[in-house]
Amino acid sequence: METTTLLKREANGNLPAGAVITRLDTESLRRLCLEAGADDVGFVEVARPSLASESAEIQNLAPWTKTLVSFCVRMNREPIRTPARSLSNLEFHRTGDRTNDIAREIVSALEREGIRALNPSMGFPMEMQRFPGRIWTIAHKVVAEAAGLGKMGIHRNIIHPKFGNFILLGTVLIDAEVDSPSPALDFNPCLECKLCVAACPVGAITPEGEFRFGSCYTHNYREFMGGFTDWVENIADSKDGADYRHRVSDDESASMWQSLGFGPNYKAAYCLSVCPAGDDVIGPYQSDKPQFLREVVKPLQNKVEKIFVVPGSDADVHVRKRFPHKTPRAVHAGLRPWSIGGMLTTLDLVFARNQAQGLSAIYHFKFTGNEVVDATIKIEGPALEISEGFHGKADLEITADSETWLGFVRKERNLAWALVRRKIKLWGDPRLLVAFGKCFPS
Repeated sequence: METTTLLKREANGNLPAGAVITRLDTESLRRLCLEAGADDVGFVEVARPSLASESAEIQNLAPWTKTLVSFCVRMNREPIRTPARSLSNLEFHRTGDRTNDIAREIVSALEREGIRALNPSMGFPMEMQRFPGRIWTIAHKVVAEAAGLGKMGIHRNIIHPKFGNFILLGTVLIDAEVDSPSPALDFNPCLECKLCVAACPVGAITPEGEFRFGSCYTHNYREFMGGFTDWVENIADSKDGADYRHRVSDDESASMWQSLGFGPNYKAAYCLSVCPAGDDVIGPYQSDKPQFLREVVKPLQNKVEKIFVVPGSDADVHVRKRFPHKTPRAVHAGLRPWSIGGMLTTLDLVFARNQAQGLSAIYHFKFTGNEVVDATIKIEGPALEISEGFHGKADLEITADSETWLGFVRKERNLAWALVRRKIKLWGDPRLLVAFGKCFPS
């Protein structure tokens, strides 16, 4: 492609004589992306208000960014729908590799034109030194929504108006403006049919549209990050081979080997499998809903399988009640806070609403030592509120050395020892602390 067809150079009277700004021709850039292999593409200016949540990361990663290119790559639907998850994971990984290759090709083409550009990973690798915080660089879903590639459904996946949710997303950051940024979609393709609610084995999506991160993370991502850490600790804690086999079955060991050798395997992702939204996808659902349920939804619901859950969590309750033929497998989620700030910002991710039923209490936390933080946590049945400072009349006041409290939460320090040493002090009914702990199983 000739530079003159991709770039529009316009003199700006406010700049010194001879200075120019570079503006890309939208249609030429779109053609470049499609020829690289993208199935659809959109463009969003970095200053768009809907990208506010990404601005700090963009500034840190590539402060010269003026435009974000968002593109999608279609996945084949039937491999994602099959109960044989080896097929679906093969499709996820191969399409993911292709997405990264396309992003790299776009960057290479722009670089040959003299335009700075970079491509964050579609998925992994990520910035693991930040785990368990924000390990991703750019949130592809946020950019895709802003760039008009789709809207997020109640299952928290982007639904493209044509391809449905059977897509993977890529993003390219470029040091140039485009002459016609893409508008966001003015409608949501999500049908709110609730099939994702019906299919999810851990109840991560509620009928009201809430998303329970901890449930999804513990099962679907068992062989990623936290689940891997839990597996390694099982190895470290085992006395011998027989003890290890008592802790971890042979099929679980083989599955972890497969993830290590061929890419981490998702355990479910059934919410994507059953979603009928999108012009290319919706036909069978509209023409014969009972048949769609028999062929797509029921095989996933009826599958006999292990479901990885934290004991006492909402997922544990859901599996036993909704899918008695599936076997709950008690594990640790592998999510451990390493700062008070990190703990407070992620409490809602592991909040067990079922355990909170009947509890009405206000907790005042005063953390001292390495981190000085005052916080109020209010639990009112299934509702959780977290705020800085002290608000309302506390039912239980906790003053704690921050490092001691984090050690207690990570199960590395004994609460009784901390109370005796006055590293943790309580004012109020101590049973409320027990009730508090049950609301956040991990």
